[in-house]
Amino acid sequence: MNIDINCTGLRARYARKANRTATNQKRKPPIKAKSSRFDNLVARYYPAVYTFACRLTDDPREAIELTRNAFRSVQKQLCSLRDQTAVATTLILAVIRAGLAAR
Repeated sequence: MNIDINCTGLRARYARKANRTATNQKRKPPIKAKSSRFDNLVARYYPAVYTFACRLTDDPREAIELTRNAFRSVQKQLCSLRDQTAVATTLILAVIRAGLAAR
């Protein structure tokens, strides 16, 4: 008994999947190779801003919240801030404003 199976359609489907041309397969977004300017800003200033917020509030949890809010507010202004001194000043002022508003 000889059974003839036509596998050309099946092979074509797997070939398309291997080439990532299948129509039902979702593409993954590309992974960022370089970190963004904001990530560099956070890496550079987070310890200093958090330490300042800790001294201002004497509460580590509240200091974390103030620090996060400061970075969120600076993230919106990042395009206009070119100087490192302006970035640091804006971060510290954001912590002070948020600390005063929380009391």
